[in-house]
Parts: sequence; C-alpha cells; structure tokens
Amino acid sequence: MIDVYVAFVLDLLIGDPRWLPHPVVWIGKLSGWLETVLRRLFRAPAREAAKADATVLAKREKWAGVLLAALVVGASGGAVLGLLWLAGHIHPWLAVFANIWLISTTIAVRGLAEAGNGIRRALAAGELERARQLAGWIVSRDTRQLPEPEVVRAAVESVAENIVDAVVAPLFYAMLGGAPLAMVYRAANTLDSMVGYKNDRYLHFGWASARLDDLLNWIPARITGLLVVAAAWILRHSAAGAWRTIRRDAAKHPSPNSGIPESGVAGALGIRLGGRNIYHGRESFRAYMGEPLHELAPIHIRQTIRILYVSAGLMLAAGGIVWWMLAAAGAAYPVGR
Repeated sequence: MIDVYVAFVLDLLIGDPRWLPHPVVWIGKLSGWLETVLRRLFRAPAREAAKADATVLAKREKWAGVLLAALVVGASGGAVLGLLWLAGHIHPWLAVFANIWLISTTIAVRGLAEAGNGIRRALAAGELERARQLAGWIVSRDTRQLPEPEVVRAAVESVAENIVDAVVAPLFYAMLGGAPLAMVYRAANTLDSMVGYKNDRYLHFGWASARLDDLLNWIPARITGLLVVAAAWILRHSAAGAWRTIRRDAAKHPSPNSGIPESGVAGALGIRLGGRNIYHGRESFRAYMGEPLHELAPIHIRQTIRILYVSAGLMLAAGGIVWWMLAAAGAAYPVGR
C-alpha cells in the first residue's frame, strides 16, 4: 500500500517526462502490430468474402478483436510480473522501486491537470486558436471551429471523465494487485482508446476491448461518483447538485461509466455538459447533463481540476482506511487461531 502512495507522489512530482520510456507507448505499439497481424489472419479469403454473409464477416472481426484484447492485456500484465520477478532476484529493493515506478506510469494526475490548465491559460490570454489546438489533443471531437464556451466544455468533460481513467481506476487496481494489476487496467484502457470506436473500422474489431474497459471501470466509476460528491462538499460547490445530477443524468451518457463523473462535475459546478459534437465530419448529439445555472467559462476548468485533485486525495485516504481496517482485523483474528 505504501508503494501506491509513493507512486502517486512520484506522478505529482515528475508526471510522464519524455526522456523516460513509458509502458503505454509499448502497449500502443504492440496493439498496432497485433491489429495488422490479426486482421490478416482472420480476413476471409477473397472468394469467400464475396459470398459470405455480413454476419459471418462481423464474427470474424469480433473474434480477432477478442484475441487482440487477450494478447495485449495478458502480455502487459505478464511482462510486469516477469520484470518484478527479475528485479526481486537481483535485489529486493529493486523490485520495490520497479513496482513504484510502474504504478506511477498508470496514473496521470499531473498530466491531466497540465492539459486542462494549458487550455485555461490559453483562453485567459485570448489565444482561442491555441486553446482549440490544445483541446484537440485531449478529445476526439473536431475542435477547430469551436467557440470559447465549447472549448471549455471539451476541457471540463475530458478532465471529469478521466478522473476515473487516469486516477481512481489505476489507484483502485494498484491497491488490489500492485503494478501488475494496474498495468492490466492501463492496457485495457489504452486498447479502448485505440480501437473502441463505433465506426466502420472498429465496430466489431474493437467490441471486446470496449466491453473489457467498461467492465474494469464499472466499480471505479461508481467510487468516483461518491468521491466527486464529497469533493464538491469540501470545495464548497454543490454536493447536493452533484448527487442529484448523477442520479438523473449519468445514464444518458453512451458510456455506462463516463457519465458518472461528468454529470457529477456538471451538477457540482452548476453547468451543463453535453451537446453537439463533430467527429470526422459527422455531427453527433450528446445528451445534456446538468443545468446551465452558469455560462461555461475558463474558471470551470480550474474548478474541475480542483475536484480532480481532491477526489484523488480522498481515494488515497479511503484506500488507506480500508487497508488499516483489514490489517487490524488480520491482527485481531489471525488465520489458524
């Protein structure tokens, strides 16, 4: 458990410096290579493809995607286990340091806050074009023509959603199983960001990766909902609004998990998220979450980042309390007594 706290502090101090190799980069390269290989292996022969039913072709793609998820997630967890085993044979402290570093690479509190603050500072300086560009780096929608309130919305939605993906979920799995389990989660989450799209290319091939990410985020997302409500109360935002909006609007989101932190933040700050987005030239409408009590402004990015930090602190505190209670219970009722 101490390793998780140290890893969190390490992320706050240095984030993800470019000069350090990052496991997510390797996961991405492995995924890209395997996608090419698996699509070739599961592709129907030309003669069969011309005659095959669309359902048959879709099943081929789904099975290829299932194998992709299994191989990438399994290889990621296995590689970390092997690395820690090897480090432990060299020196026990080397295994401890490796575990801390690997856990820190699955957390992205500093990187997420820096991304949001970069957009906020650009807007404060009147650099709308720069803010649009920065927003385009963290969201998949087209940001090139967005007015200022919509740039703010993109930033707030991204930071809020990633309270789960970049903070609570990796901490949750690191607390349960150290770096190996945290890396399994990060691999699944990375796969979802690469192939979990409902478009012509990935609708079937990315199905398994998207469902696995949904499954792994199910518990952390609901923990995050409680943390956001508590953070809203601590920061003197509307905790009641956060709770009410989660209950009313979270299920409107196409993701079974992302709507929880987004609606919680919307209710806490008295803003409305969701609306019209453009993806690759196609318009999509995301259901509204929250009530527009305040017009979206750069200050809401700062407030969302504060909710991020407080939620992270509360997650660490809750994990520490649970760990202490389990340790106390184990001391009071040791196995074999």
